[in-house]
Amino acid sequence: MKRILPLVISALIPFVAFASDPAQPPGDQIMRPAGDIELEEFLWTHRPIVVFADSPADPRFAEQIERLNDGIDTLRKRDVVILTDTDPGAASPARKKLRPRGFMLVLIDKDGGIKLRKPSPQTVREITRTIDSTDSRKREVEERRGQQ
Repeated sequence: MKRILPLVISALIPFVAFASDPAQPPGDQIMRPAGDIELEEFLWTHRPIVVFADSPADPRFAEQIERLNDGIDTLRKRDVVILTDTDPGAASPARKKLRPRGFMLVLIDKDGGIKLRKPSPQTVREITRTIDSTDSRKREVEERRGQQ
């Protein structure tokens, strides 16, 4: 037993280091707390979806997160990053900029423009329809077609 424990620990250390690597690109962690993240960090690289609630116990928040998780692969293909903010007292940069009242979902395009602002949970289909109608998404689709 004493010989196995060091072997197991040494085998797990690289995985722990990889999981906590702050240099991972933003796309690897599609859903994360808004915290001190500035929305400008995502300009021209990602489409932030910011989900606000006054508490993580808000049923609308739970429903929205469940819907987003169900369509996570569809959102990942559209360069979406999901930021959550359930603490009005923390006054995150996203909360200061977007000024939600209670539950709110906000979709921001790669150019920084707000494309969708809703006070109720949305389906991934509704969100992707909005994304697919933007000029930046149409351009991405055309570029991908040209590369094939």
